[in-house]
Amino acid sequence: MFKIIKKNLIFILLVTISFTNAYSNEELIDHLKKGNKIVFIRHALAPGTGDPDNFDINDCSTQRNLNDEGVKQSKKIGSFFYKNKIPINQVLTSEWCRCVDTAKYAFKDFKKFGALNSFFSENFKKNKEKQMEDLNNFLRNWNDEGNLVLITHYVVILETINESVSSGEIVILDKNLNFIGRVNDY
Repeated sequence: MFKIIKKNLIFILLVTISFTNAYSNEELIDHLKKGNKIVFIRHALAPGTGDPDNFDINDCSTQRNLNDEGVKQSKKIGSFFYKNKIPINQVLTSEWCRCVDTAKYAFKDFKKFGALNSFFSENFKKNKEKQMEDLNNFLRNWNDEGNLVLITHYVVILETINESVSSGEIVILDKNLNFIGRVNDY
């Protein structure tokens, strides 16, 4: 009986460790201060799932958008980078309004990059292979000193690094897309 309990406890401990950061926030901040990291951020809180049928990329009123909490969350993300003096070389964002707004409130200076667009909804699934090819080519060729911040969607992050993320969550990778850690308490 004791052996079974001991095996179960070891299993639970291993599972728990595998789903948590290997680093504290302070250690992750130190990693980010060194630069050369790829930072994925899922757009801040925008209640709902997917996009309405009448979605128009040029009309935010047809999209799922940040709510007040999402705006606050975006500002907290920006504050996290600013107060910790984390160097940012470039901020790229999906063209979806919830990502653009996350970038605007967090960083102010950003560029849109279509490879970061969502392919969750049926209308956009056909774009997945091309987008992922474009994103992977871009990441392979990225070679700057600061950090690269990519604001995107759940499906893009999941497809790229096989990690699920919450709204506003920050995922830190090295240049080879090796997972370093995540920050969601900023």
